[in-house]
Amino acid sequence: MASHVARVVNRCEEATESKQLNLSECELIQVPDAVYHLMRHTELKSCDLSSNVITKISPKFAVKFSLITELNLSHNQMAKLPDELADLHSLEVLDISHNSFITLPAVVFKMPKLRELRANNNAIIDIDRDEIITSDSLELVDLRHNPLTPMCHELLKNANVSFRIELSEREKEDWEDLTI
Repeated sequence: MASHVARVVNRCEEATESKQLNLSECELIQVPDAVYHLMRHTELKSCDLSSNVITKISPKFAVKFSLITELNLSHNQMAKLPDELADLHSLEVLDISHNSFITLPAVVFKMPKLRELRANNNAIIDIDRDEIITSDSLELVDLRHNPLTPMCHELLKNANVSFRIELSEREKEDWEDLTI
């Protein structure tokens, strides 16, 4: 336990100069309050929280780290994001891949500068198509390796949007194959 705390503290100290906080692989279940305290005078540009066991992000994350441009939440156990992340007005890259999302969080479409959204390898079944089409800043949405419904997959594949949507080739479920 003490070694985990020391690792987090050391990485916070390193981030003070680089403005890039890397707390990946620290066995975190959430962002510790101490991190917010240690980083209070640092204008972070990127934050890597990947490969932990985080299930949720605190709403105060967006308040404390409002200037970040990159946020990596991949390889955690998250199923939702707080609405307050919409206050990340500078965020350009968000990686929520390899988590437990079953829907694409609506908050991602409220991030005014978000260019790249990586949401591959989740459990996303459907997308609110009204939300996805209204984003002006997006350039890429990666939805590969999600169990999208046949209708959703087809709609996304043929969507007339100003950004690239990456999808896996859809494999028919056994129940869809009538030749068996």
